[in-house]
Amino acid sequence: MFATLAQAGKYLGQSMRLMVGLPEYDTYLAHMEREHPDKRPMSYEEFFRERQEARYGSGRSGGCC
Repeated sequence: MFATLAQAGKYLGQSMRLMVGLPEYDTYLAHMEREHPDKRPMSYEEFFRERQEARYGSGRSGGCC
C-alpha cells in the first residue's frame, strides 16, 4: 500500500512540475544513462533551452503573442 501511495505521489509531483513548466532534468539524465549510455547527455542549460523550444516553438514570428 505504501509503495502504491509513494508512486502516486511521485506521479502527482511530476505532473505538477510539468504543468508549471519545470523540466525534469533528473529524469532525463536517468533515461539517458539507462537507454543511451553511449551518448553524452545535454547540460542542464541545453536541456532547459530544448524544453522551452519544444514547449513554445520557434515557428512564431516576432512579437509578443
